[in-house]
Amino acid sequence: MSVHSLPSVLPARSIHFAEVLMARESVTPIDAGCQSYLMYKLEKLGFVCEKHKVNGVKNLIAKWGHGPLHFAFSGHTDVVPPGPLDKWKSNPFCPVISQNKLYGRGAADMKTGIAAMLAATERTIASMDKNKVSYWWLITSDEEGEAEWGSRWIAEYLSSQNVHLDMCLVGEPSASSHTGDTIKIGRRGSLSGTIHVTGKQGHVAYPKTAINAIHKATKVVTALTQYPFDTGSDDFPGTTLQITHMDTGSFTDNIVPSAVRIEFNVRYSWHYNQESLSTLLREVINSVDTQATVSFSRPCEAYLSKPNNNAEVCLITCIEKAIKSATGRYPVVSTSGGTSDGRFFASESTQVVEVGVPNTTIHQVNEHIHLSDLLTLEDIYADVLLNVGGR
Repeated sequence: MSVHSLPSVLPARSIHFAEVLMARESVTPIDAGCQSYLMYKLEKLGFVCEKHKVNGVKNLIAKWGHGPLHFAFSGHTDVVPPGPLDKWKSNPFCPVISQNKLYGRGAADMKTGIAAMLAATERTIASMDKNKVSYWWLITSDEEGEAEWGSRWIAEYLSSQNVHLDMCLVGEPSASSHTGDTIKIGRRGSLSGTIHVTGKQGHVAYPKTAINAIHKATKVVTALTQYPFDTGSDDFPGTTLQITHMDTGSFTDNIVPSAVRIEFNVRYSWHYNQESLSTLLREVINSVDTQATVSFSRPCEAYLSKPNNNAEVCLITCIEKAIKSATGRYPVVSTSGGTSDGRFFASESTQVVEVGVPNTTIHQVNEHIHLSDLLTLEDIYADVLLNVGGR
């Protein structure tokens, strides 16, 4: 099937599931019954389900099978707010199909990913081997928010139960134009920081009696922005730092400012972790201004999954073959984009890959995807499930 043509008779299960989920107004961290619906459907397929509510966040953990190979699907039921309703062509929580496109909040990010996985599970579960695979669903309502009590909590809970995942397929919208054109095998980490630089207030006509905090801050900014971070590789972007805000408080044109607050964000490669990066940044800042203080927030660790040719099943290879079968093309392997919940499950022994619909309209007014992209994703997921856990 070509990417933008539809068969005469639609295998409409994934479309139906998407519409059911998208009709629920599950703005972070509200779940609005999405997970109850998934739990109902999964239990009918033989899954054992657990629902956990943690600090207002709902998490669903479902398991089928008891084999030695642990495969998980990870996703989130929460969506971002719709924005100005008058800009939408239709109610964002009343999904509409128009000209073979599905419109509504969550159409791309990422209720269609969950719908495709559910439809694929229905199609393949009878052909999967319970003694070969332990098949997990790991769903949260807190991916678009602070992500403190969602997938992070789920990963910690699984670890406390001595569950170690071998593979995790994240249903985030990874494609650029058509489903299957791009997969994500890692993401850069993210770390935000706040720097306080102090000087001495004074009259601009008598600069010798004052210490201009902006002038000091400029040196700090120059040191940070000109630091030779790693440049990355063909598979992974390098580390970059951006100044996002500077504030001196109230402005008066004849006063030398006594303090400056600098906000910045670093997107970093797998060469660093939160601890090593924060240590380096402190050293760079204090090499210029020993009195400057810095604090860090919103840390997100980097991760990179590499093909494991020694494993019984290599997830990256498996997904590439499934995409080739469904689309006739192999995907581009990428690590671009923002942060992802995949970071909570990634490890030296856990392969994490993101495969989803196109991300061109995520978080936008009139979010939508082409129906063929959803059906293609269902086919890819079904093929992966059979290759990983089929008899």
